[in-house]
Amino acid sequence: MDRRTTAPLDVIARSLVRERARTGMSLTELARRAGVAKSTLSQLEQGAGNPGVETLWALSTALEVPVTRLLEDEAPVVQVVRAGEGVVLASESSDYLATLLSPCPPGVRRDVYRIAAEPGEPQRSVAHMPRVREHVVLCTGRAQVGPAEDPVELGPGDYVSYPGDGPHLFAALEPGTTAVLVSEHA
Repeated sequence: MDRRTTAPLDVIARSLVRERARTGMSLTELARRAGVAKSTLSQLEQGAGNPGVETLWALSTALEVPVTRLLEDEAPVVQVVRAGEGVVLASESSDYLATLLSPCPPGVRRDVYRIAAEPGEPQRSVAHMPRVREHVVLCTGRAQVGPAEDPVELGPGDYVSYPGDGPHLFAALEPGTTAVLVSEHA
């Protein structure tokens, strides 16, 4: 799998600066709250680096915004994302890619992702913002998905919904596992 983030770094940089200014947080304070090195955050705000999904989630949680707020550009009225296109967020610790299909525009409280994962180390996610709920429909393969302490096994066409504001995981059990993930924000 391609392991890089394909979100334009300049969009991430502008978004981080915008959201940090909105909260009034210093670079040092945001880095501390997100558990990210200050130098890493500084590089990201300058449009450098290659953040993994874990780093972007940590920053969005510290800023109390959906992760897509750090990736967003204005969406056209009709939007088509073809297979192989979209902003790709790669895990730093597992063979897991989340492709952003539809970011959360103002007034909407959900993000839609296409997930591609391979067996091996599961994608372990820390708690997101309060009242986040995740919905997963497995498309191909098999996977364990849900709360870290009690995930459920899914096959093609199965659906699960669980709180995203607690530790959770996605563990592919077969090669070529794919899913659609909707992250719902309260």
